[in-house]
Amino acid sequence: MTETVAFIGLGNMGAPMSARLVRAGYAVRGYDLAEPARQALADLGGTAAAELADAVRGASVVVLMLPTSAIVEATVRDAGFVVERGTTVVDMSSSEPMRTRALAAELAERGVTLVDAPVSGGVARARTGELTIMAGGEPADLDRIGPVLAQLGTVTRAGAVGSGHAVKALNNLLSATHLLVTCEAILAGERFGLEPETMLAIFNSSSGRSGSTETKWPSFILPGSYDSGFGLRLMLKDMRIATGLADQVGAPDPLGHAAAELWARAAEALEATADHTEIVNWLRKDLTR
Repeated sequence: MTETVAFIGLGNMGAPMSARLVRAGYAVRGYDLAEPARQALADLGGTAAAELADAVRGASVVVLMLPTSAIVEATVRDAGFVVERGTTVVDMSSSEPMRTRALAAELAERGVTLVDAPVSGGVARARTGELTIMAGGEPADLDRIGPVLAQLGTVTRAGAVGSGHAVKALNNLLSATHLLVTCEAILAGERFGLEPETMLAIFNSSSGRSGSTETKWPSFILPGSYDSGFGLRLMLKDMRIATGLADQVGAPDPLGHAAAELWARAAEALEATADHTEIVNWLRKDLTR
């Protein structure tokens, strides 16, 4: 019998991820507030659910790919979110780890298991099934959903429930901070007379290399496309989750807070839909003032 997977949230990441599950042979019921997103899944062979209840009814696995913890909580507390005991809910969103743990306890009272499995890799790797998946939950629960996650990427088990969301936020704090300082370095080099391509070639064979120098600058910033598929405000949200976690556990994070403050200034200055790689344009404007 074909396993039924409900996929809630068919946006930039959810669309290619759910499409991969369809191609892998799962019976995928997709739900999104946007009708075109639902129709796109149906065109690929999935089932477009007009209501949340239609998507989750009878599904053994429910995948959530939503913007915030608040939306995740509202979804699972919705009157239409009626799932059977034994169902596994997989929160692949970038949620707040402490709230994830609380929600897992709440769902456990209904006989429903929550695991967290946020991802890194962007839209391109979502399409190819090469995402990095950071999973939090009991080993037996992660074993149960292993075949589903295997269609989407490579899973690393981070620890107990909430651990995936914690390490995802910390990863994005690193990613955002080194992108910001990479932009500063390259803009300074340009003013000195260096070519960005030359700097990147040197950085990428030296100790300054990072995902920003290897991927983001050559793929999205130099061509001027700014189309990584991950919004600047979503990056800022993840940074704040990471710094909030550091504060909650009493860890020092002065640089993290400083970086988040700068990203917040960029978010105020740029369009609401700005890709996170457009932070370089905010810096360029600051340089010309």
